[in-house]
Amino acid sequence: MKNVAAVLLLALCFCTLLYAHGNLTHVMGTVVGRTDHSVSVMTTDGSIKIVAYDAETHFLKGTSPVSAKDIVIGSRVVIHAHQNGDKLHAAEIKIGTAPVAPHP
Repeated sequence: MKNVAAVLLLALCFCTLLYAHGNLTHVMGTVVGRTDHSVSVMTTDGSIKIVAYDAETHFLKGTSPVSAKDIVIGSRVVIHAHQNGDKLHAAEIKIGTAPVAPHP
């Protein structure tokens, strides 16, 4: 009985993690461009995704709040975005804390 309870608890925890960001799209990669309202990210598969942001977007570096100005070319980012058709709008942009590598 304890094994069944442990398996059910583990499954519940896994499901909670799986749905932690609801129906948001996740974009991970390296910043290759930024404007006042969007960021261009080269993803791990080599494609470039353009994600819009606004005053309601949350920006974090580690656990500290930052601003869009902290996004620089070469930054590693994880973006949680709403998808509307083929457009993405960021709810949260997490900037990597490792130093930015020189851009070739």
